Amino acid sequence: MANREIKNAKQDQRKMVLDYRQRLNDGELLKKSMEIKKKLFELEEFESAEVIMFYVDFRNEVKTEFMIKEALKLDKRVLIPISQVEDRSLLLSELKNYDQELEEGTYGILEPKEEYIRPVDYEELDLAIVPGVAFDEDCNRLGYGGGYYDRFAAKVSPEASRIALAFEIQIIDDVIIGEYDLPVDKVVTEKRVVNN
Repeated sequence: MANREIKNAKQDQRKMVLDYRQRLNDGELLKKSMEIKKKLFELEEFESAEVIMFYVDFRNEVKTEFMIKEALKLDKRVLIPISQVEDRSLLLSELKNYDQELEEGTYGILEPKEEYIRPVDYEELDLAIVPGVAFDEDCNRLGYGGGYYDRFAAKVSPEASRIALAFEIQIIDDVIIGEYDLPVDKVVTEKRVVNN
């Protein structure tokens, strides 16, 4: 498949899955997210991790606010990504107080306010919790098209686990991937854990 064909096919997949996800109402989103949290927090990778990056949910993604607050209570060091638009990279910043330290940032996603930015090197990361639009049984990931998480994944230590959170409706037969698309190690849905 040529690059343009891959790009168009990805856009079609993205639209289809996002349309499915938009149909979930608030009650369903919360209930399914609670199930996902339960499975995530029981994983050995989560239990043993000291430094965890969480994405902050946006537009019908798996809800992460209560997961972040719980992880902080468990004395985990929680990092939040800040989108650096100029080079499409992610800056990781340590979060200590969810309610106090975040404000709407790039793309309308919550990010740390300037006075609370505490940069942390990628090397310190034990576990990265990542979002995505669609996944398949091989843990291939279809993102939103910005390339932020693929650039991030390429730089993270191989020892750090990358686990995606997704609703079961986001698992499809075959995610279309390009040469820079990297799979995740696991995908946690409300029904199961998909292993790479």
